[in-house]
Amino acid sequence: MKEFWVYTLMRAAVFVASFAVVFGLWFAVTEDVPVLWAMVLAFVVSGVASYFLLQRQREQFAVKVEGRAQRAARRFEESRSREDTD
Repeated sequence: MKEFWVYTLMRAAVFVASFAVVFGLWFAVTEDVPVLWAMVLAFVVSGVASYFLLQRQREQFAVKVEGRAQRAARRFEESRSREDTD
């Protein structure tokens, strides 16, 4: 569960940083920033940036999820085999 929160918080931090940069640059150029469009652009920028910057955290999270899925599948098969023998 820790991996989930680490990845989620880092992803949020990348979005906030992207929004600050987009908003700041837009404000420096026009001084009239439509916040919705700045958020949309920051969402796209943060998505691309997090793909490269957060690869290690994403892989750690995926390993954790895969391990949990394998354990759940094993428990399911064990209970199913116990039902078959009963």
